[in-house]
Amino acid sequence: MDVESRELVSARAAVLLTALVAALSVVTGVVNILNPQFGPFVPGAVQEVAGFTGTLTGFLMVASVLGMRRGLRSAWWSTVVLLPVTALQGLVQVSVYSVPLVVCSVAAFPLVVLTRRRFDRPLSLSTGQLAATATLLGALSYGTVGAYALRDGFPKVSTPLDALYFALVTASTIGYGDITPQTPAAKLFTLSFAVLGTAGFAVALGALLAPAIEARFASALGRMTTSQLESLENHVIVAGYGELTESILAELGRDHPFVVLVKEPAIAESLRERGLNVLTEDPSDAASLHHANVDRAAAVVAATNDDGEDALSILTARQLRPEIRIVAAATERENEQKLRAAGADVVISPAVIGGRLLVRSALGSERAEDIAEQVLEDTEGA
Repeated sequence: MDVESRELVSARAAVLLTALVAALSVVTGVVNILNPQFGPFVPGAVQEVAGFTGTLTGFLMVASVLGMRRGLRSAWWSTVVLLPVTALQGLVQVSVYSVPLVVCSVAAFPLVVLTRRRFDRPLSLSTGQLAATATLLGALSYGTVGAYALRDGFPKVSTPLDALYFALVTASTIGYGDITPQTPAAKLFTLSFAVLGTAGFAVALGALLAPAIEARFASALGRMTTSQLESLENHVIVAGYGELTESILAELGRDHPFVVLVKEPAIAESLRERGLNVLTEDPSDAASLHHANVDRAAAVVAATNDDGEDALSILTARQLRPEIRIVAAATERENEQKLRAAGADVVISPAVIGGRLLVRSALGSERAEDIAEQVLEDTEGA
């Protein structure tokens, strides 16, 4: 097993172990809330608080696990911060139920730290999402500061935590009714905050959750989200999937955006799990190429094992965008001219090139190996 494969396996193990910690944190917290087993060294009140906060930490860990599955750097950082917290909460709860939580947290931490390189994708939030988050935080700040400043009009508000509690239950429309305004000033403030807070809460939920819901539907339907499609520009369209596609994706993934068009749902799902842009559509269909923004693409690459399918994809792409650059790989040598006739600018036959180099090398030519090494060096240095 090479280094890359070992790193991938270690990263998956880190995600699985972190998911186990998240589940244990939730379960341990709930069990200790329902059936507390207070130990002799930690005050009972502290253990009870640790149970409640442990459950909350577990749900935060679930969010981190979902982010790590996408390779997000921010999720890696949050996991590194939360793992010591879950271990400490397990120790504080002083319960037989918390032993697995402590053990798994301690075991997961070094594994997550060692796999840092695998989690390098930045978290990208749209302008609307950032504005919605700022709106929600601003509304809650207004409600918290205002309620605390007017605490004389709110008999049950005496601390900033009480004020934050009032602001949150009001903005989320829960409204338990345990804190009510008693003075005209407090009532006017509550009216203003009821409008601003609930509006801010609704806008934030819509902006932050809508992309996730859209992504779920898009994934189920084998499509990219609208925002992903709109962001594609000057990209490469990889038409189909074959033996050469992996090396093509590896080269493109370094510094150039691309999207893969593939008909097989299983292949599309496996590529999508790796965080690649995939459309589960026929690459030879005009509508599919339109969805892939062929009008804004830099090039089309057709390199499957079926020269006939590649020819159809090339022909469709050339009709839709006459000036686009199209590169193809011919599985059979006799199909090179057919692919050129279909509209490919460049046709390469990897099998023919590889065969010639092997024969030259077998006949004692030192240049064959030098040429192969030079090609690899050029691509690695590109």
